[in-house]
Amino acid sequence: MSIADIKKNAQDKMTKSLETLKNDLAKVRTGRAHTGILDHVTVDYYGNPTPINQVANLTLIDARTIGVTPFEKKMGATIEKAIRDADLGLNPSAQGDTIRVPTPPLTEERRKEMVKLCKSEAEDAKIAVRNIRRDANEQLKKLVKDKAISEDEERRAQDDVQKLTDKAIADIDKIVAEKEKEVLTV
Repeated sequence: MSIADIKKNAQDKMTKSLETLKNDLAKVRTGRAHTGILDHVTVDYYGNPTPINQVANLTLIDARTIGVTPFEKKMGATIEKAIRDADLGLNPSAQGDTIRVPTPPLTEERRKEMVKLCKSEAEDAKIAVRNIRRDANEQLKKLVKDKAISEDEERRAQDDVQKLTDKAIADIDKIVAEKEKEVLTV
């Protein structure tokens, strides 16, 4: 494994950590409705757990209501139960063929809890990035030990890995700051 491979591998893993953080933060509910809230809901579709967007059409009815229209009419009750059981604090109600999912307004206390949750997710992402840096540095040390590279090359490569780490952590802070602003906006 070369220095370039180690750096590329570290960068790829850090990018995946950022994507994971974005996905985790998408679950955090803000005051407005968006169909992404239901992305992680799975419905029992003929015995198979299936993502809700594969058994129903998700739309926004208004700023606080999501509309769920099942592709098959008999799936309505199953979808309604899956949304209720998803522990998102949502209470769907069927109206004809469509299931309306109103998103209740967030209290100030709940918003602060959401911000804490965002910060916790950010800290987990930062820990993941630091672990990636540690692994990359250990691989570089192994190359020096095996006399594949010089100590100067190792030092330069470690500096590059540190720059990648700093950039990833700055990106995490930026993403979380945007989400906090979104959560605290009434």
